[in-house]
Order: sequence, then C-alpha cells, then structure tokens
Amino acid sequence: MGLFRRISRGGGAAGRRGARGEAAAAADHLAEFARSRRGVEAYLEPTTTVSGTTVVLVADTGEWTRRRIADAAAGASLARKLGIPLYEAGIVGYPQRMREWTQKNRSGK
Repeated sequence: MGLFRRISRGGGAAGRRGARGEAAAAADHLAEFARSRRGVEAYLEPTTTVSGTTVVLVADTGEWTRRRIADAAAGASLARKLGIPLYEAGIVGYPQRMREWTQKNRSGK
C-alpha cells in the first residue's frame, strides 16, 4: 500500500544522511576535545539496551566528554587517529580524576 511506501522512504536515505552527520559531528567534537586538552585517554563503553556503543574521553584534569560511536572498531580507529590510549571501561573502570572532576563540577553546587 502507498502508506507503507511513504513511511519507509521517509526514513531511508535522509535518515542515513542524518546518522552520518551525527557521526561526523561526534568525531569532530572528540578530536577537538583531545586536541585542546592534555593527557587525554579514551574509555570504550559497551553497547547497552539504553544506548549504543560510546566512548568517553578523559583529560588529565578529569574533565570528560562522551559521544556515541558506530562500534568498538570505530573507537579503536579514533584513538589511533588521535594518538591516545584506549581502555575498555567495563574492564578497567574509570579514572578517579574523572569522578573527582564530576563531583566538583556538578551543576547547582
């Protein structure tokens, strides 16, 4: 039926272009974070039922940022490109400096 064709076309190519744009924006953000801070390390977070695969970059000050990535291979590729170490957050955990920075910089305090 025509209704189903319109629905499937509506999310097709335009949806894929949007996802590529989001991936490029995430990669740009992560690269800028790594370039503008010292001692940055990457922590790969596994896919969950709530979110896809994500990577967290943590600077030597504890400041951090998180973005969704395509998969673990994309995280490894990004870390290689940026020249930073990559750890699996589920195995090694997060650095104490990240928790301390978060505690100190909570909004409203």
